[in-house]
Amino acid sequence: MRKYSWILLLFSLSALAQDSMSLDDFFYQNQKIYVVVAVLLIIFSLLIIYLIRLDRKITQIEKNQNET
Repeated sequence: MRKYSWILLLFSLSALAQDSMSLDDFFYQNQKIYVVVAVLLIIFSLLIIYLIRLDRKITQIEKNQNET
């Protein structure tokens, strides 16, 4: 039973994907799509900034460790 549970999950996700058109239409009609895109851009930009800062800190730690 557990072996075939992923097949059931796949069919349930495909059934949910068919209703996504109405959700897309809702976002486009109410101009909410721009809010969603703005939030995603903010999240991705903050993630990129965090990764750049983390890389700089790790590089600095490695450099200090190599000097000693």
